[in-house]
Amino acid sequence: MHSRMAAEVRQPDHLVLKKKNNPWFETDIVWINVFLLGLAHLVALYALPRFVLFQVKWQTWIFSVILYYLSTVGSNAGAHRLFSHRAFKATLPLKVFLLAMGSLSFQPCAWSWARDHRVHHKHSDTMADPYSAGRGFFFAHHGWALLRRHPEVLAKYKTVDMSDLENDPYVMFQRRHQYKLILLFAVALPLITAVYGWNETWLNSFLVPVTLRVVWCLNCTAMINSWSHHFGTKPYDKTIYPVQSSLVAHLALGEGWHNYHHAFPWDYKASELGLQYNPMATFIKACARLGLAYDLKEASSDVIKARIARTGDGTPPLA
Repeated sequence: MHSRMAAEVRQPDHLVLKKKNNPWFETDIVWINVFLLGLAHLVALYALPRFVLFQVKWQTWIFSVILYYLSTVGSNAGAHRLFSHRAFKATLPLKVFLLAMGSLSFQPCAWSWARDHRVHHKHSDTMADPYSAGRGFFFAHHGWALLRRHPEVLAKYKTVDMSDLENDPYVMFQRRHQYKLILLFAVALPLITAVYGWNETWLNSFLVPVTLRVVWCLNCTAMINSWSHHFGTKPYDKTIYPVQSSLVAHLALGEGWHNYHHAFPWDYKASELGLQYNPMATFIKACARLGLAYDLKEASSDVIKARIARTGDGTPPLA
C-alpha cells in the first residue's frame, strides 16, 4: 500500500533533472577511492558466507553484531545527532565514547562528518550538497566519495559555521588523529579481541568483524543518503526529496525516517518516537536517564501536526 502511495508522489518541478548535457553529472574520479572501496566490497562479499553460514566461531559472530550496533551508535547518535545537529548535549564520558565509536565505524571524523552534513541540510539535493540525491541514486550512496567535491560544495564549506566543534578539544583531537584512531578502533582492536579473546583465526577476524562489518555499516549509512531520498512517503513535507523508509530505519537503527528529520533536523529523535522503530532515540533517552545526556531537543506534537497539515502528502506518518 505504501509503495503504491510513494509511487504517486511526484517530485516537485524544481527537483526534476535532465541527465543529458547537465553539469550535475560531470565527474572527476578519485581512482584511489574507487580502488579501495571496490576492494573492500569484494573482500566483504568473500567474507559474507563465513558470517551467514556460521563458518566463524560463535563468539566472533556475536562480536561482529555487537560491533555493528556500536558502529551505528558512533555515526548516528554521535556524528549525526550530537555533533552535526546539536540535538542534545553529552557529558564528557558520553562524548568520548561516541567519538571512539565514530572511529570504530570507519567513517570520517566528527568534524568532517558534521561539515558535510550541515552543508547537506542547508543546500539539500542541490549542486552544493556533498551527497546530493539530485545527482542520482549511486552518487548519493557511494559515488560522492569516489569523486572530487564540486566547486559549489567547496564554496559552501566556507560558509558553514563549525566554531562549536573547532572549540571542542576532544573533537579536534579526533580530527588530528583520525586515521590512527580508525586503525586502532576499527581494525586493530577487533582483530586482537577475536584472535586473543577466543582463538579465532587471523583471517576470519579480518574478514568478518573488520571488513564485512565495516562495509555493511558503510552501506547502511549510505542508504540514508540514497534510498531515503528516493523511495518512500512524505507525510511531513512533500516538496523535498527525503522520505520515510522503514527498510532504512531498520538497517540504520532508526535513521530512515528522513522526511521527518529534514522537516525537524534539530529533533534528537529524528522521528516521531513511539510511532517508528528508532533504537538511536532510545539509546539517547536512556543516556539522559543515566545523566549522560541532557537538553534533548524535540518538536512538540502541535508543531508536528501543523507541519503535516501544511506541507504533508497525506500519507500516514508511520511508513
